[in-house]
Amino acid sequence: MGVSPIGEPSKFRVEIGELVLDGFRADPERVSAAFEHELTRLVRLHGVPLAAHGSLAVDALSGLPPLPAGLSARRLGQELARAVHEGLSGHGEVSR
Repeated sequence: MGVSPIGEPSKFRVEIGELVLDGFRADPERVSAAFEHELTRLVRLHGVPLAAHGSLAVDALSGLPPLPAGLSARRLGQELARAVHEGLSGHGEVSR
């Protein structure tokens, strides 16, 4: 993560090793594309509050809200990204 001249993080790197989607019938590639697009948008717009004071490594996010099984691939990716960003914003439980 880089830092801008005013002390704000200027670059984020988010690596997600695995997304497990039990009970969903959506196309995984479309879910992944929508997830990446929405998470990128949210990080650009809101940053990653848990990483405000430097680098952060998270093993797992839990305590996130359940998602309805009938969502389209695009909507599922978007909602999943929102849930992950909420976790990275300090909501839910973080395992480091």
